[in-house]
Amino acid sequence: MSKIIEPIREQIPFDCFRDTELMNLLKGSPNRRYGLIKRALAHKELIHIRRGLYCLAERYRRQPLNLFWLAQQIYGPSYISFESALSQHGWIPEAVHTITSASLKRSRHWDIPLGLFSYTRIPCDPFLTRVVRETEGKIVYLIAKPWKALADMVYAYKKDWRGVRPLMQSLRIDEEFLTQTDPRELEEIQETFRSRRVLKFFKGVRKDLKL
Repeated sequence: MSKIIEPIREQIPFDCFRDTELMNLLKGSPNRRYGLIKRALAHKELIHIRRGLYCLAERYRRQPLNLFWLAQQIYGPSYISFESALSQHGWIPEAVHTITSASLKRSRHWDIPLGLFSYTRIPCDPFLTRVVRETEGKIVYLIAKPWKALADMVYAYKKDWRGVRPLMQSLRIDEEFLTQTDPRELEEIQETFRSRRVLKFFKGVRKDLKL
C-alpha cells in the first residue's frame, strides 16, 4: 500500500475527494505530492475520475460507493433525473445502466471505470423545483421527483407526448402512480418551463387524469 492511502482513509471523510483535499493532507513539495498521487494511480489504489477529482480503489473504500452522490461531485450544479430518477422512485421497471442527470450547464458525458454518467442541460427557473434531498448516512444527493423527471424528458428528448398514454405504453408506468398525482405539483413544474412541449404535455395529463 502506498503512503497516502491510510492518511486519506483517516482524515478525508469520503472515498471520493478533490485534489485540494489531497494537497492539504500531503506534506512536502508539489513535486513530492504529485509523485505520491502518480504512484497511487499507477498501483491502481486511486481512480482518476476527472480533473481534480479522485476516488479510492474499491478494496480501500469504507462503504459502497453511491453513484448518485458521485454524479453531483463530477459535474454540477446537477440533480438525478430522467430514467435514473424514475427507476429510483419505482416508476419504471427497467434497470438503468447510465446515471442520468439534469444540469444548469451544457450537456456532458463521462464514461469512466465507475460507470456512465450523462448530463443534459435543463434551463428551467427555479432549477430545483420538485427536486428533493435524499440522505444515506453522511451522503446527500439531489433527485427529481417523478413528474419533474418526466418534464425533463419531454423537454430534453423532444417528446411530443400529449397525455398519460405514452407513459403507460412506452415507459410502462403503472396507472396507479399517475392517478395519485397532486395537480399542484404539475402546476409548480409547468411554471418553471417555457417549452411548448412541456405545456402541452401537462395539459394532456390534466385532461386524462381529470385534474
